[in-house]
Amino acid sequence: MKTASILIPTTKAQLRRHPKIKTLLCYVAGMGRKRVHDDKLRLRLLDRAGELLAEGGADALGLRSLAKAADTSTSAVYSLFGGKDELLHALYEEGFRRLAERLRAVPADDDIVEHLVRLSHAYRASALEGPHYYRAMFDRRRTAEEDDAVRRAGHDAFEPLLETVRQCVEQGRLVDADPTLVASALWAHVHGLVSLELSNLLPDVGDDMFERAIRAGLSGWQTTTTADR
Repeated sequence: MKTASILIPTTKAQLRRHPKIKTLLCYVAGMGRKRVHDDKLRLRLLDRAGELLAEGGADALGLRSLAKAADTSTSAVYSLFGGKDELLHALYEEGFRRLAERLRAVPADDDIVEHLVRLSHAYRASALEGPHYYRAMFDRRRTAEEDDAVRRAGHDAFEPLLETVRQCVEQGRLVDADPTLVASALWAHVHGLVSLELSNLLPDVGDDMFERAIRAGLSGWQTTTTADR
């Protein structure tokens, strides 16, 4: 009697094609082990990883150097992240999670266009408070192999802006155009200003100058009635 053989995926490429099996293997591997690394250490490692990445690029981000900078062991880094690629993904996700949280916390405004201005200020504040996360979020090339969690992190941060633009278009405050197109253009405008400021290529940027630039960019998308207000 012949017995059926079961091929268990083991390589990274194989595990990416079988995410449920990867999750199961990780669960089984962790059964019976006492949890010794908590979220506090995880966030400390991400903070240090972002700083190393900002200072010296990807080559400066070694797992041993990271462990030393965070005053922990290399095994802790592997236990929490698995490897350098997973660490970079986690850094990317955490940066966008913080940005999304910051944007969702912006209080509503009676004037929906003014809410767009407030979102822009929140975007800038998030970047200035965590410049190493900001660089990790945008200074790396996206790949087709990145999982749903990584892609969803970026989408969640984009959603508050997109939803506000949708409302502006529906209320006739912005031109009748595809909200995704308008939101993407506004994001690019804010992102460009913030990136130049972080790189010290746009000197003497203050809240007033930033807001004037944002309003100038918005004016091109506003309807005639809105612009006259």
